[in-house]
Amino acid sequence: MALKQKNKIDPTFSLSSMTDIIFLLLLFFMITSTVVHPNAIKLLLPESKQQTSAKPLTRVTIDENLNYYVAFGKEKERQVDFDGIEPFLQQRILEEPEMYVALYADEKIPYKELVRVLNICNENKFKLVLATRPLKE
Repeated sequence: MALKQKNKIDPTFSLSSMTDIIFLLLLFFMITSTVVHPNAIKLLLPESKQQTSAKPLTRVTIDENLNYYVAFGKEKERQVDFDGIEPFLQQRILEEPEMYVALYADEKIPYKELVRVLNICNENKFKLVLATRPLKE
């Protein structure tokens, strides 16, 4: 008496349960990433070996004597006091909403002077690029 096996084994593997898990994880990470708020100041820092792709239209320059200069586009830089930086930038953002601000600062100036300008940009939601020179190898 020969017994035959009626249940045939199917050699395929169903990935539907695996895709369900992947989609659930994706949904979880998308929801939790919107909850996280970083406390850092948002800056666009260029690599020191490469140039940034952003085209800064407005420049703020601080020299080693703590003199402040501002310029827009191709105009010549003009000297202003610290209180004149914020109104200048606010006027320029009205003309060009997608404006980047380039901050050129001498390496000898105190750190607090940089932070003062960074705070102006952060409070007004300006996009900022810190200008650096290329590394010498």
